[in-house]
Amino acid sequence: MLELKHIEKTFNPGTVNELHFFRDFNLTIDDGAFVSVVGSNGSGKTSILNIICGSIDIDSGSVIMNGEDITKKKDFVRSRKIGRVFQNPAFGTCPDMTILENMSIADNKGKKYNLTRGTNSKKEKEYKELLAPLGLGLENKLDTKVGALSGGQRQALALLMSTMTPIDFLILDEHTAALDPKTAEIIMQLTGKLVTEKHLTTIMVTHNLRYALEYGDRLIMMHQGHAIMDVRGEEKQKLELRQVLDKFDEISIESGN
Repeated sequence: MLELKHIEKTFNPGTVNELHFFRDFNLTIDDGAFVSVVGSNGSGKTSILNIICGSIDIDSGSVIMNGEDITKKKDFVRSRKIGRVFQNPAFGTCPDMTILENMSIADNKGKKYNLTRGTNSKKEKEYKELLAPLGLGLENKLDTKVGALSGGQRQALALLMSTMTPIDFLILDEHTAALDPKTAEIIMQLTGKLVTEKHLTTIMVTHNLRYALEYGDRLIMMHQGHAIMDVRGEEKQKLELRQVLDKFDEISIESGN
């Protein structure tokens, strides 16, 4: 279980751009939940992810993961139990290294390297078996530098790498936004497959409302640091795209847009 309790966060304090964004913000994510988070730009979607991952500090409140208070823990410590895939495919992989080298790094996440080889040829068969179901031919390109791959291939690899070691939470930060529609569909299908097979607790920020409705068992809409819509289970299954769009129109009018 993941809990954000009484979160307070002010951006640019003491300046003309000061923004008291989160005010006593609370959020609980149950184990095994797949939560889609939507909202306009500046609504707080990505800030929530950054608070969870430790990328930004909070002024007060606490972040509880599986009963442990991790509020003061650094992002690299939290990353041992959190897999994160970013909007930009380049952020989740090392372009000057081969697929084999990238997967070896991901496979050794949280482990001590000592004075051993970075890659293990005995793992090649295992890596190929992981890559083959993607249907992108990457299993035959282990020696190819990741920088030579397409954006979709890199994002698929980043998604796979983020789940190679046991994690408690998968964080998806608009991970299909930079892809063409066809490739985005492939990545979303892969996402659904990995989340289901590995029983991952997942938080997905997306601008694609269809994906938000189609995937996951809970939908949250953010606006100015507040959750103005939070539906789950059967209620989410019955939710229609028109209802979500109407809510967007409502907050847009309130904001003077």
